[in-house]
Amino acid sequence: MSLELISRAKSHEGWVEFYRHRSYSCDIDMRFSVFRPPQCDERPVPILYWLSGLTCTEENFMVKAGAQAFLARHGILLVAPDTSPRGAGIEGESENWDFGVGAAYYVNATQAPWSRHYRMYDYVTRELPDLVKANFPVRADRESIFGHSMGGHGALICALKQPGRYRSVSAFAPISAPSLCPWGEKAFSHFLGERREDWSAYDAHCLVKSASARQPILIDQGTDDKFLAEQLLPQKLAETCREVGYPLELRMRQGYDHSFYFISSFVGEHIEYHARQLKD
Repeated sequence: MSLELISRAKSHEGWVEFYRHRSYSCDIDMRFSVFRPPQCDERPVPILYWLSGLTCTEENFMVKAGAQAFLARHGILLVAPDTSPRGAGIEGESENWDFGVGAAYYVNATQAPWSRHYRMYDYVTRELPDLVKANFPVRADRESIFGHSMGGHGALICALKQPGRYRSVSAFAPISAPSLCPWGEKAFSHFLGERREDWSAYDAHCLVKSASARQPILIDQGTDDKFLAEQLLPQKLAETCREVGYPLELRMRQGYDHSFYFISSFVGEHIEYHARQLKD
């Protein structure tokens, strides 16, 4: 599987790199970014996947989060995929900011015309990891995952659907119960069909009920997030976790909103959290 290097820039003695490749999962060209820490010159390093939120690309986190210093300190390679296929030519895919291009919700679509290209779950859990492990000096047995908003939802479902795969999982302001919020209802009805029972396979608050493992979840949520009450519903996930005894640490951050100002304020704590789990 060949990669095309689009650009690279030095940062904190490591390298931020942007790549393009032909995806067999999505049947289209896909892009992702990597921060390669300086330790890569000496030894294989652990992998941390970042999944971005609505309207984002593979670039936003690298430019805005201020994560590179922490990744370089701990010797972790970060991988950030794009948030959807682009240019598939599906009618209406670019008409809404909260659905379609830039908003694929990290699911495998089952409904036409989305099912040919919108297979982001397979892409982020199978194809992209295989690419990373084949092309970068990484520890294949050391993976963790985190994300923001739609990407926080993605990180949670990836970890819950593959127990034992990731050493740790965390999220910033995730869409915690997509089956119960307008964003999720809109996306799932198009991607997965109208049968709500089919949506539970991609809904964290449903997946914790039947989880075969009890991997702790860490969530940071701003109290001044304008999407908190209607779209994110962390209280619903917390309630379900309490009912089934699933370990969740939900930290409500006073005064913070949904932006990268919020993410950059606590990204160091999240990276340190994952670094502890990724060490031998």
